[in-house]
Amino acid sequence: MSEQHLSGDELDDYKEQDRFLPIANVARIMKKALPENAKIAKEAKETVQECVSEFISFITSEASDRCLMEKRKTINGEDILWAMQSLGFENYAEALKIYLSKYREATKIERQAATTKDKEEEEVPKAEDQAQFLQQDGTNTGYYLSGEAYQGNLGLVRT
Repeated sequence: MSEQHLSGDELDDYKEQDRFLPIANVARIMKKALPENAKIAKEAKETVQECVSEFISFITSEASDRCLMEKRKTINGEDILWAMQSLGFENYAEALKIYLSKYREATKIERQAATTKDKEEEEVPKAEDQAQFLQQDGTNTGYYLSGEAYQGNLGLVRT
């Protein structure tokens, strides 16, 4: 979607599903905050759905304005935190600052683990890649692995 602000009439032209978070996701979050046997009316779900969607748009719009002033195209976590603080949501911004830090640390560790795994896979070929089938009477009856020939479950075959 383009970086433009729409009037209320223009927003009405958009489908509800394009403007709001999915109601199932909103309901799931709401249920986590309530006792297990609590029920939530459809009207309550829809009201919260609209509110949280508006809140996200409000914060994102402020962060987007900052990016436009700084001639950047990508909104990052710091932009969202700055927007929350500038709009008076300091209490939430502090909690999110901690979350963002932990999230970045976790993703950094995951990236390092994936990079290490990729390097190990590149350095050590898989056994299947090392195996070369022996041709005996035109059939694949054995394989050659690490300098020794094997045939099925019969053991070592001298070549």
